[in-house]
Parts: sequence; structure tokens; C-alpha cells
Amino acid sequence: MNQDRLLKVDARSPFEVYFQDSALTVSGSNKVGKFDILPGHADFFSIINPDSELVIGTDQEDIRITASNGIICVKDDQVQLFLNI
Repeated sequence: MNQDRLLKVDARSPFEVYFQDSALTVSGSNKVGKFDILPGHADFFSIINPDSELVIGTDQEDIRITASNGIICVKDDQVQLFLNI
């Protein structure tokens, strides 16, 4: 995996850390539709659709998280997911 083209992802709820590592992609959906976050993505902030699945793509396997609600914040290849809040 090319370390300069990765996202740093922190996906957590108030009581659990779901994923905290580097990833290739993050996919999910919001009111507008489906979205994919790749390295170099523009700054992005959104409310995640209720009861939607988020997929964090890594070079090993895809991490799938179902969230009852949440927000996503992307800035400078750093992705923060605050879920089930």
C-alpha cells in the first residue's frame, strides 16, 4: 500500500471505536445520495443517512459498519466518523 495516498480514518461512537487506521476509501450515503471518499478528496461534512451502511476499504478487507445515525467530516485526508450519537 502506498502510504502517501491513504486516508487516516477514525470511526467511533460514544462507547466504541469501530476503526482507527489507514484506509483506501470510505463509502456511505447521505440525503443527496451515495458518496465515496478517496485520498485528495475536498473538505466534506455531512449527516449520514439513518440506518445506513458505511464501508471502509482497506488493502486487507472491507470494514462494514451499520450506523443508526452519525456525521462524517473530511479534511486533508483525515476522515472522522461520529456514529450512533
